[in-house]
Amino acid sequence: MLGPSTLNYRFMITALFAVAAVWAVSSVLAGVVTHPAPAGETLSVDYKIVAGGQPVAVYTARTLDTPFAGKEWDFGGPYSFANFVTDGTVEVRVTSPRSLRATVIRPAWPDVKMRLESDGTLVVSLPGPRKLSIEPDGKKGPLLLFANPPEAHPPKPDAPGVIYFGPGIHRPGRIDVTNNQTLYLAGGAVVKGGVFAQGENIRIMGQGILDSSDYEWRKGPTPHVISICGTNVAVSGITIRGASHWTIVLRDSRRVTVRGVKLCGSRVQNDDGINPCNSQDVLITDCFIRTDDDCVALKGLEFTAPNNNVERITVEDCVLWSDRARIFLLGHESRAPFMRGITLRNLDIIHFSMTPFLLEPGEEMRLEDVLVEDVRLHGEGQPELARLKPVVNQYMRKQVPGYVQNIRFRNVALAGQTGAYFIQLSGADAAHAVRGVTFDNVEILGKRLALGSERLQVGEHVEGVCFPGVSTHSATPLSPDQRGRVSD
Repeated sequence: MLGPSTLNYRFMITALFAVAAVWAVSSVLAGVVTHPAPAGETLSVDYKIVAGGQPVAVYTARTLDTPFAGKEWDFGGPYSFANFVTDGTVEVRVTSPRSLRATVIRPAWPDVKMRLESDGTLVVSLPGPRKLSIEPDGKKGPLLLFANPPEAHPPKPDAPGVIYFGPGIHRPGRIDVTNNQTLYLAGGAVVKGGVFAQGENIRIMGQGILDSSDYEWRKGPTPHVISICGTNVAVSGITIRGASHWTIVLRDSRRVTVRGVKLCGSRVQNDDGINPCNSQDVLITDCFIRTDDDCVALKGLEFTAPNNNVERITVEDCVLWSDRARIFLLGHESRAPFMRGITLRNLDIIHFSMTPFLLEPGEEMRLEDVLVEDVRLHGEGQPELARLKPVVNQYMRKQVPGYVQNIRFRNVALAGQTGAYFIQLSGADAAHAVRGVTFDNVEILGKRLALGSERLQVGEHVEGVCFPGVSTHSATPLSPDQRGRVSD
C-alpha cells in the first residue's frame, strides 16, 4: 500500500534564492492518493471526479489562444485534466452538468470498463494506472484522466542538490538545473516557469504541474518549456500545461528518458511535444501527449559536436493526439548525417490531423532503420496515413533531398471513419530513392494492405516494397501513380 495520510513538504526555490516551509495534506485511501489543488487555482466546472472514494482536483487547459483563435481549425475549446495515484484497481466516478450518455473513452482498453448510472454518473473501472481521454462529445471539452503509478523514490526537500517545490502556486520564472541536481514538483504544486537543464545526471520529476500558460507565444522564460542539453537526464511524472512554444527539447544530448509525462497543450501553434534534436539513446515511454503541432519531431539542427546524428530513439507505450499537425515528423530539419535506429511501438494515436507518419528527409541526411510496430490509430476521415519522400523544403539550408531506407511497418491498425488514408512512397531522383519498405500486417478500416491496394501510392524511384505473408495473386495491377519495384 501507499504511504501515510499526511505528507509534510518543504520547498526550496534556489532560482529565487529563498527558502520557505509549507504543509499540505494528501488524501490516501484504498491505494489511492490525491492532492488538493492550490489556493488561487481556477478549477474545471465541467467535471467532478471521485477516485477510490477520494475527491480529485480537476484542472483546466486552453486551446487556441490569440492570435490563433478563430482560424480554420476547431480544437473543441478548453478541456479538463486530472491526476491521481493508484497502486491497483480503482473505480472512478465522474459527474458533469453535461450529458455523459454518449461518452467514448480513448484509447479503448479492453480492461477498462465504463457504465452510466441512473443519476447520470459515469463510472470508470481501471485495472491500475492508465492515461485516458474521456469524451462525452468528441474533442469538445474532454476530460483527460491520468491514473499514475506511485513514485518510487521521491527526494526529500532538504536533500543535497534538490530544488523542491511543494504544494501551492509558484512563479520562479526560469529554473536552472545542472550537474547531479534534482528538480521536484510535489503533488499539488503549480509551478509557473520554464526549465533549462544542462549538465550530467539530472532529474526532473514529481506529481505537480509545470505551467507555461501565462506566457505569450514564444515569450517564455526559457527557449522551451523544458530545454535539455546534457547526459543521463530523466524527466518523469510531471504534467506540463499550456506550452508557449516547443515543449520538451533535447539538444545535443545523450541517454535521456522521458517517462510518464503528461503534456496538456494546443494553446499555441508550434508547441511540439517532444523534440530529440541531434541526440542519441533517447527513450520516451508511458507518456500522454496532446499538442497543436507535432507530437514527436526528430530534428537534425545545426551543431558542431563530434556526433550530431539522431540515433537510437524509442517512443513506446504512449497515447498521442495532435490537433493540427503530425504525430511523428522525421527529417524536415535534417542537418545531421544520419537519423537512424528509430523505434515507434505500442502506441495509441487517438486524434490526428495531418499525416501521422511523415518521413521527409533532406540535406543529404540518411533516414534509415525505422520500425513502426503495434500501433493503433483512430481515424476521422483524414486523407493520408504515411508519407515516405525525400524532399527539399523551406526549413532546409542545403537545398538537396535526403535518403529513405529500411523502413518497416508491422502490426499497424487504423479504425474509425471512412477516409482515403493513403500511404505515399516517392523518391526524389535515382540517387535519392526510397528503398526497402515493408508492410507487415498493416490494416486500414479492417482491410489488410497488399500489393495493388488503392490506398498505396508508389511513385518513381522506389525499390523493394514488400508485404510478408500477403498473397498477391488476386491483386489488381499497379496504376501509373503506383510505379516502382514492388515485391511480396
